[in-house]
Amino acid sequence: MFRLAAFDEARFLEPAGERALAPPDSMSWRIFKNPVTLFIGGVAAVILELAEPAVRTGVWEHTDFRRDPMRRLERTGLAAMVTVYSARSVAQAMIAHIVRMHDRVEGVTPTGERYRANDPKLLRWVQATAAHGFIEAYSRYGRPLTPAEIDQAYAESAPAAALYGAHDSPLSDAERQALFDAMRGRLEPSPIIFEFLDIMRRAPIVPWPVRPVQWLLLRAAVELTPGWVRERLGLGERFGLRRWQRPLVRLFGALADRVVLPFSPAVRSCRRLGLPADYLYRRRGTG
Repeated sequence: MFRLAAFDEARFLEPAGERALAPPDSMSWRIFKNPVTLFIGGVAAVILELAEPAVRTGVWEHTDFRRDPMRRLERTGLAAMVTVYSARSVAQAMIAHIVRMHDRVEGVTPTGERYRANDPKLLRWVQATAAHGFIEAYSRYGRPLTPAEIDQAYAESAPAAALYGAHDSPLSDAERQALFDAMRGRLEPSPIIFEFLDIMRRAPIVPWPVRPVQWLLLRAAVELTPGWVRERLGLGERFGLRRWQRPLVRLFGALADRVVLPFSPAVRSCRRLGLPADYLYRRRGTG
């Protein structure tokens, strides 16, 4: 859902022939090409991140999300795209820069708990929630994934997560579930979560004539979070999808998974490696 103009062409076309952190036949490359499921998964990940008090305080006090949500969304989207699709040297340089910036982020939560952005435990939570959001959104609304494909996607995300400082990120859906269960005592409700959803509802992410689609995808993101998390955060049924809306979201996601966007990071990166523009849009095992 991020504006294509936000993605610098050179970040994905150069250096010609250089491989990314994950290979082009990976699950990651297929999952991240879908802008609809990326939006849903990204919002779901942020909801889970904001449920953790230290992460929530760091995000809300050290970013410009409230003042300029579009700029923040585009920077976050760019970082995700570069991590997955850009040449290894480009991705490594960007991640190192982000790690250095996070080294300066620390503070105290409203309850007096000290935190720092590069705390490995917080990084593990952020990486796990991001992986869960993107993988689950794609499987639910883009193309259904088998349990083996889901585990493969988690395993593929580990090398990049380690570069960010999360050296023990989940390598399978079972490990992700175990981490979520272990975090039950840490997650808590906050007015900030509702403020975030309101900002996302009002932000001009899509043109006004199709703004109802944006609201629909936000509902899908809320529903993507585990039921016990929604209950704990106070995200009742009115925040989720109605029964008749679920097929619509699946339709949008399925269509987005088949539309080749010539200037997208996915297609540009295929061009960098000398692959056809529709390489990621072909069914497995075909031409």
